[in-house]
Amino acid sequence: MNKPVRRLRIPGKGKETLMAWLIMLPGIILFAFFLWGPLLESMRMSLYSTRNVELVEFVWFDNFISVFNKADFIQALINTFSYTFWSLLIGFFLPIFIALLIGETARSKGFFRTAAYIPNILPGLAVIILWTAFFSAEKSGVVNILLGKLGIAPMAYLSHSGYVIPIIILVALDGAGIFKRIRHITFPAIFNLGSTLLILQIISIFQIMYEPMVLTRGGPDNASLSLMLLMWRYAFGGSMDFGKASAVAVIITLILLVFTAVYFVVNRRKTEWE
Repeated sequence: MNKPVRRLRIPGKGKETLMAWLIMLPGIILFAFFLWGPLLESMRMSLYSTRNVELVEFVWFDNFISVFNKADFIQALINTFSYTFWSLLIGFFLPIFIALLIGETARSKGFFRTAAYIPNILPGLAVIILWTAFFSAEKSGVVNILLGKLGIAPMAYLSHSGYVIPIIILVALDGAGIFKRIRHITFPAIFNLGSTLLILQIISIFQIMYEPMVLTRGGPDNASLSLMLLMWRYAFGGSMDFGKASAVAVIITLILLVFTAVYFVVNRRKTEWE
């Protein structure tokens, strides 16, 4: 007699796991194609001299050495950390403080929440262009008009190295008093979310490019040049040196990996303490 054929049975949890992987598979493929593929290719290209996007000769770390020895890289690195500082001061801690105050107000919460969300529905590039007109050096610039009412002479804010980076960055419970509520309830409640938003903010601002490109083109005298804008200059600004552009991209990636590692270490220690 023929022996009965045994059919492979997948346990319930195994079926769920397999189904979960099948559901995620298209996303994983797209993620690998659009993220890991370009990242690995950039790492490879950073080790070659290039003719446009064509690899010419393997040069080891010559592109990195050349980039590090350029004054504009040092300036861009300093500027990028400055962007990060101002973004955390103006774009992270100040909004949290304002949110706490709005959360403690009894009236007009809907108005404040709507006003805070409106910028998210506006096209980013259009907003940047509007800010360009707002800080225009001409007498018709909005800031110069407002300050002119106070007798202050017009100023070219976007051409002032001391103002340009802050300007670019500028583009709740019962039973306790407000301070005790914030200290013992609100802060602990938002810490995990806040720490995640913090690292995301750092990663996002480290990749800032369009704002200084449109507002100041990296000027005056590279005072607003960012690492991403420097990478764009190497790739598309005339020299078409994709090897050096890739080297800058790898440097940015390594810096962000360090920030991310610090974030995970701090979060893990906080979890262990709890």
